[in-house]
Amino acid sequence: MDATKSAAVDLRLLPSAGMCWAATLAGILLGWRAALWIALGAAVVAVVVGWAGRRHAVAAVVVAALLVGAGFAAATAAREHAATSHPLARLAAAGGNATVTVAPVDDPKPVRSPAGDTVMIRAGLRSIGGSPGVGETEVGGSVLVFAPADGWRDLLPGQAVTLRGAVSPPLRRDLTVAVIRAVGPPRHVEPAPWPQRAAGAVRSRFAAAAAAGLSPDAAGLLPGLVVGDTSALPAAVGDDFTAAGLAHLTAVSGANVSILLGAVLLLVRALTLGPRASAVIAAIALAGFVVLARPSPSVLRAAVTGVVALLAMVTGRRRQAMPALGGAVIVLLAVSPALAVNFGFALSVAATAALVLIAPGWAQRLTARGWPRAAAEAVAVAAAAHVVTMPIVVAMAGTVSTVAIAANLAVAPVIALVTVLGAVSAVCSCAWMPLGELVVRATGPPLWWLLWVARTAAGVPGATVAVPSGLVGGAAAAGAVVAMVVAVRLPRLRRLLAAVAIGLAVVWVPVRVLWPGWPVRGWTLVACDVGQGDALVLDAGGGAVVVVDTGPEPRLVDGCLDRLGVRTVAAVVLTHLHADHVDGLPGVLRGRTVGEVVLGPMRLPEDGFRRVRDQASAAGVPLQEARAGQSLRIGGLVFRVLGPTLPVPRDPHDGADAANDQSLVMSVDTAAGRVLLTGDVEADGQRDLLRDHVPLAADILKLPHHGSHTTTPEFLRAVGARLVVVSVGAGNTFGHPNPGVLATIRASGATVVRTDRGGDIAVGRSGGGAVAVGRP
Repeated sequence: MDATKSAAVDLRLLPSAGMCWAATLAGILLGWRAALWIALGAAVVAVVVGWAGRRHAVAAVVVAALLVGAGFAAATAAREHAATSHPLARLAAAGGNATVTVAPVDDPKPVRSPAGDTVMIRAGLRSIGGSPGVGETEVGGSVLVFAPADGWRDLLPGQAVTLRGAVSPPLRRDLTVAVIRAVGPPRHVEPAPWPQRAAGAVRSRFAAAAAAGLSPDAAGLLPGLVVGDTSALPAAVGDDFTAAGLAHLTAVSGANVSILLGAVLLLVRALTLGPRASAVIAAIALAGFVVLARPSPSVLRAAVTGVVALLAMVTGRRRQAMPALGGAVIVLLAVSPALAVNFGFALSVAATAALVLIAPGWAQRLTARGWPRAAAEAVAVAAAAHVVTMPIVVAMAGTVSTVAIAANLAVAPVIALVTVLGAVSAVCSCAWMPLGELVVRATGPPLWWLLWVARTAAGVPGATVAVPSGLVGGAAAAGAVVAMVVAVRLPRLRRLLAAVAIGLAVVWVPVRVLWPGWPVRGWTLVACDVGQGDALVLDAGGGAVVVVDTGPEPRLVDGCLDRLGVRTVAAVVLTHLHADHVDGLPGVLRGRTVGEVVLGPMRLPEDGFRRVRDQASAAGVPLQEARAGQSLRIGGLVFRVLGPTLPVPRDPHDGADAANDQSLVMSVDTAAGRVLLTGDVEADGQRDLLRDHVPLAADILKLPHHGSHTTTPEFLRAVGARLVVVSVGAGNTFGHPNPGVLATIRASGATVVRTDRGGDIAVGRSGGGAVAVGRP
């Protein structure tokens, strides 16, 4: 009895951790008034429960949880009120501009933006107004900064910087005061703290050693695996890792900390040092890693959860692991309440809890059925982590990976090796670069395996399945997980579940995955579902196609072309050089024969043009320019270039802003009727086309700029299309497509089809006109 009791997991701190998390989450999402009511309600219930159950141990645990929750709710109310009443928040509501001084809390992260190379920076406010030390008001708070990559990408955490930009409300409720979109380079930059300068130097030398000793894909991947530095990770590799369910490897996680601390403890043990010396050395190694990987909330979360996971795996003391995890949650939420709405935090906590609570039992059952212990533990860990985190992933991304468990099992044997060798090479590259490069080369074979597994798993038909996202999708996924776990434990339901699984394998997989009835016969135009961007495919005859724009991600347009069976691209037409139209170009060029890349007359934004030029040159594909008034015969199609008719801006800054109105506007006759391709042309460009009496009439219209409000009613009337295709991303933050524009189209009697609702949209001819069909 005593042995059983000592082996039981101590869960007494979990109610308090759960209550403080729930109170903080509710306070952030519902507002400070709701948080105050939650605090009051929890305190009252705690008094009632304490009085009624004063003789019971369980009542003491419940009362403690309620009181902790009440305290966290009150603290969240104060923080939320401070954020909503912040002077910058009031300015954001009015849509003004401000000069502020901020200090980044993490490295600038590259983001896809129509304006070209852009970085996102999470930062803490230092002051508002004036210049440093002159006419400024010191304030606190968190802000999100979007800025041009030039001049911003090399900022270090803690490096105070003064900027001016447009202020807007936060993108979501996470205690952020405002979003600032910087204009131009920083106005003033102070030196970074010396620990961050040292960490930046280590990261730079490590990246240089990786670039010198590895292929480009492997060189971009290694720093991500070791210290979470994904700045050089190719987009295609990142997409493969996401589709394969391996994206967690390229972010700093508890696994990184567990592996590195485990290696340090093994080394200390080999040196026969005592427990105190071991603890000190491990603590120094952990502090150094946190500085190297940046002390952002996500890294601190990973450090804490990694220590807890190491406690569970190395010592086997599961009883102490869960109180440690509960304590970590409470401390981290007290220090950084915004973690309550952070999906990464939820994933880390859930995965660690699965490792401690579920994986050992599953491994024991598999071992009892004759599995080798190593295999049983590997499968149990991967399966438990995937099952427990699946509802969170569904709520976050609206996808379920069908290959994640297999992919994680395949790469598990090399992760520790790559992490340890990478850490050693980072240290060696600082001491002597040739030694660092030599150690880096040793990571080549395991990195090749990682890349091969990710690429192969991502290419499996049905590797990811789209499901509803958000709270409803997450709740449904959680219910399905619970039902499956219960079914597996009951013999009759287990047999029923096995029958359903076999039925899916025999019927659903061949019908919906291997032979999904796509593409539809006789298609002439397909609008690919590439999220918030454009990518259209036109049948050019003879097995060739013309691709008009390539969307924001190589993987998405590549997948669309694969589904269509496209291997020959007569031409890629890029209507303009914004990222959501050109960043997917590598996905078209990879593994296909491409005749040429056609551009409009404007070469701005400059960074967009450089990327397109370099990518086309690397693939041996020539560039061609198209101007209004020309006709382009591509395969069996003739494209009439109708615009742009506005003059090309000479100032690079004006040009980047005017790129939408400089979009190529073309009409092409197909078997389904005349198609008008419009890029992102906006109101000024549309009115200029109308003033020039350009023949815009068409049967099918690709709605400009994803359905933005900048499309004018007179332009829609001049086109007079009966079918309007909207290429738009689900849940986009721009409000596309605009309800007023859609109402105008529908009032004309036209049919509207949207990629955010129908996925890939195929247009063909049936009877007397065009019809559109979404991919099943």
